[in-house]
Amino acid sequence: MTSVVFVHGTGVRAKSYEKSFARVVNGLGRVRAEVRVVRCLWGEEHGASLGLDGASVPVRSKNRGIGGGELLDEDDPLAVWALLEVDPLAELREFAEAARARRGGGARVGFAPGRQDPWHTIADRVRGLSLAGVSGGEESVEGASGGGLSLAGVAGGGESVAGVSGGGESLAGVSGGGGSPAELVSDLAPHLGPAAGRVAHEISRTLGGTPPADGIEAIAARAVYALAVQRAEGPDGADEPLPVDGADRDAVVGALTDQLGGTDRGGFAARAAKGVAVRALNSYLSPLSSLAHSFRSGITRGSVPAGGDILRYQARGAGVRAAIRAAVREAVDSGHGPVVLLAHSLGGIACVDLLAEPDPPAGVELLVTVGSQAPFLYELDALTALRRGEPLPAAFPRWINVYDEHDLLGFVGAKVFPGRVTDLRVDTRQPFPRAHTSYFAHHRLYELLAPELP
Repeated sequence: MTSVVFVHGTGVRAKSYEKSFARVVNGLGRVRAEVRVVRCLWGEEHGASLGLDGASVPVRSKNRGIGGGELLDEDDPLAVWALLEVDPLAELREFAEAARARRGGGARVGFAPGRQDPWHTIADRVRGLSLAGVSGGEESVEGASGGGLSLAGVAGGGESVAGVSGGGESLAGVSGGGGSPAELVSDLAPHLGPAAGRVAHEISRTLGGTPPADGIEAIAARAVYALAVQRAEGPDGADEPLPVDGADRDAVVGALTDQLGGTDRGGFAARAAKGVAVRALNSYLSPLSSLAHSFRSGITRGSVPAGGDILRYQARGAGVRAAIRAAVREAVDSGHGPVVLLAHSLGGIACVDLLAEPDPPAGVELLVTVGSQAPFLYELDALTALRRGEPLPAAFPRWINVYDEHDLLGFVGAKVFPGRVTDLRVDTRQPFPRAHTSYFAHHRLYELLAPELP
């Protein structure tokens, strides 16, 4: 039985690690049910924190906005999703502005007595949205608006993660075929009702009395989805960004669009709507920069786990490497066969440093880095155990490096370490920064890893 030691990246703490760990258990279980996944949670003990309660953060005495910033390329298919990450209602507001412009600023359109404004009718349909169109079967998800939400038809039937507790997890009994949006549906289910209500209110408020216009169905579906994701990530984004595969996102948005009577199942907007995103971004970047300065203290505190972990590792990284070494030793001592290190982001840097040390832990047969900056740091001569120009040690295990071209924090290693690294490219179909946090929700990742695991 192969043991996979899962090493998290920067900014992760116990709550978010358990979510990612369950995804890895579930994902690997679909392709290699005999694999055992072992925890390596280092963030709680060796992660960064503001030890003096933020005493180093200056207090802003005057609010001054700072403008500037680059717009997204209109030809970028992720432009709309990048905008909705900033403001889930931005696209809807642009649509309403165009509708008011068509009215020419005149009086509101009148309707025959007893006839409901068609925009209010659409708003009612939005309030009635459910995720049933993405599911089917018998398994229920608690907390979904409008009753139980079935996932069995999405999950490929009876998918389960047994015993997600303790040191290592056996994946035997985790069933199901290929990937599905079941996990995303489960994450969004408790938040769909409030998100739909907010979008419905915006439609009635901003479009009521304006002439009918095509295209609202897909725009409303994207807004509901983006708001539900925002709510799932907690107030002010306090939780780790929700890992989302682009195909799952498209399935959910497509089902919502269908319920509203629309036909856009592409997952992102057509060219006209992408132009809306580009125009809207110009008005959002400057205010956001001003807000960032106004709320610097809160933003700094919120960013400490992610950015601070990187800085702390550069100066105090021995503790992280010791935690990984201990997890490997535990896996080896358990006698469950060869050990694989599966490491995300900063965790990949720490694993490369550890395996390049003069006394690396014994028993590691494969290193898999995901969205890692280790090749980049080597090029900068910033790795702890390996100077630029030095080759990987002869005993360094086989290394597979997974990256997404949209992930600006993911780098390639084949040209940096010729003959020693195999790069595998995936496409989560997510804009950055969500592309960096969505690897373990991407079904294709596990399909690529299945034949590589010893």
